[in-house]
This record gives sequence, C-alpha cells and structure tokens, in this order.
Amino acid sequence: MELVTPDFGLLFWQIITFLTVLFVLSKFAWKPIISGLKEREESIETALSEAKKAREEMASLVADNQKLILEARKERDKMLDEAQHMASTLLQEAKEKANRETQRMIDSARSEIEISKEAALAELKNYLASTSLNIAEKVIRRNLSTDASQQQLVKEILANSSNN
Repeated sequence: MELVTPDFGLLFWQIITFLTVLFVLSKFAWKPIISGLKEREESIETALSEAKKAREEMASLVADNQKLILEARKERDKMLDEAQHMASTLLQEAKEKANRETQRMIDSARSEIEISKEAALAELKNYLASTSLNIAEKVIRRNLSTDASQQQLVKEILANSSNN
C-alpha cells in the first residue's frame, strides 16, 4: 500500500514544482504566445476585409461593364459591329484585371499568413527548446550535486560501456 500512497514530502515538493513551472509559463510563455496569436488574428482579419473589398470592387466593375453593354446596345443602330466588339473587349479586360487583382491579393494574404505562421512556430520551437534545456540542466545539476551520486553515475556508465 506504500507504493500507492505518496509521501507527504514528495507531494509537497511536486505541488511546489508544479506551481513554479505554472508561474514561469504564465509569466514568460503565455503572454508572447497570446500576443502573437492576436497579431496573427488581426492580420487575417485585415486580409479578409481586403478580400471583401476586392470582391465589392469586382462587383462594381461588373455592374459598370453591364451598363456599358446596355449603352452599346442602345447605340447599335449606328455602329452595331463596333459596339459589340468594344463591349466584349471591355468586359474581358475588366474581368481579367479584376481576376488578376483578386488573385494577387489572395496570394499576398496567403503568403503573409504562411510567413506569420512559420515565424510563430519557429519562435515557439526555439523557446520550448531553450526551456527544455534549462530544465534538463537544473535536473542534472540537482541529481549530481553529491559525490556519491557522481560516483554512482560513473560506475553505471563504466558498467554499461564494458557490457557493450
């Protein structure tokens, strides 16, 4: 039953260690992560609003082109062949221009999102790696603080190397 019930001292130090790690993470890790996510969210929102504006502009261009087509139909009695050619040319150019602009804005937003994502992931990986190294260093220093533990470690390493 002693294996299942933890010692009070062990439980106390585990709680102290957990609270310390929780405090360090809340002080140094969560704020940068949350601020990075907020910045990313804002950049996504601006990209979406720009895409919405581009769609609205495209709709207004299409509406303008339709007005030009209607005017060309009214004048077709005088210049039927010329008006049809002009209207189709203007419509095609406007659509191509709107499509190119929309695609450019979407590509730009995607690349900005991808760059932000990669930067946030790289920053998170670097932070986690340095934190892990610091924790490992502290644990090793604590475990090898006495001569007896150092001698025991040397004996284990020698035993393992002679077995291989």
